[in-house]
Amino acid sequence: MKDADLTILDAAGLQQFLVLQDDAVKAVTERFYATHGSAYARFGDAGRQACQEDLNFHLEFLRPVLEFGLLQPMVDYLIWLDSVLTARSIPSEHLALSLEWLGDFFAAQMQAAPGAVVVQALTAARNGYLQTGVAPVVLPVQPPWPEAQDFEAALLRGDQRTALAVMNRAMDAGHSLVDVEMHIIQSALYQIGEKWQANQISVAQEHMATAIVQMVMPMGLLRSPPPEQTGKTVLLACVEGNQHAVGLSMVSDAFALAGWQVQYLGADVPTRALVAQITASQPDLVGLSVSFPQQLRMAKAVIGLLNDAMGSQRPAVMIGGLAVNRFSQLASVLGADASSLDARTAVACADQMVAAKPSAA
Repeated sequence: MKDADLTILDAAGLQQFLVLQDDAVKAVTERFYATHGSAYARFGDAGRQACQEDLNFHLEFLRPVLEFGLLQPMVDYLIWLDSVLTARSIPSEHLALSLEWLGDFFAAQMQAAPGAVVVQALTAARNGYLQTGVAPVVLPVQPPWPEAQDFEAALLRGDQRTALAVMNRAMDAGHSLVDVEMHIIQSALYQIGEKWQANQISVAQEHMATAIVQMVMPMGLLRSPPPEQTGKTVLLACVEGNQHAVGLSMVSDAFALAGWQVQYLGADVPTRALVAQITASQPDLVGLSVSFPQQLRMAKAVIGLLNDAMGSQRPAVMIGGLAVNRFSQLASVLGADASSLDARTAVACADQMVAAKPSAA
């Protein structure tokens, strides 16, 4: 899983890096405005704030490189960010320059050995971004059905009634909610994300679309025929810091319609509270959603705490989400038992794991 050419920081080096993050963001922002301030004048105060936010994201994606040797997600992020900045008429070369200047800061402020590790990681990410050009699609989008276009248009208009009608017509035609979510709803949301990236819609429209989906999907679950119960329980949660819960909601629906009892905890569940709930309820399976690489450490922390608290009685743990989809090996790196690309395969994998689990003596 680790890039063979990258060195990982030890605990002391990682702590040095974390302590210096805020100062690094401030220093590089000031350097940008001192050198290229005229390029950002049209953005006013919002431009300086956006610059700081982007630099903070750089460092959040850098941490998994330093902690796990996981370079490719940062490269993909940089390529994605380049397309976003280009759509907003911000020079592409400024992105590469920001990585170089972050390296200058950490080389000057950290002890020599850990500072060299940080510079190496930033250089590798910069080179990977400049050499690759186009980021691969990381979302396992299922083939969209024609209805996805109508659903997308309704979301962008803020038209909840039409979005609901599109879903209902598909279900009236005999399609399951899981199929509708994977081939219509997920596909529409992916296209909306692409349009936001290209600066064709606003962030407010993207949020509105997500909110409508979160209102429509439960209605599809309520009208679905009740399944035969399996007697098994799954607990699903987004790890601490992960605010993106729509995909996990789809997984929840798939398990519920497959006859599992679902404990759905939703977005951004604090680690200690999540571990306490799992320990108290003792489900057959735990599903953790991780959207961004910087959240991997939270998943690892949850699994480690569960091992400490429950030992051999720990339930099986499955991980999924955008940060996991391209790197199936992450399951073993984080201590999980399995990973899954989408809602349907999550249920199939869970059924196999539970069936293979030895019965309690």
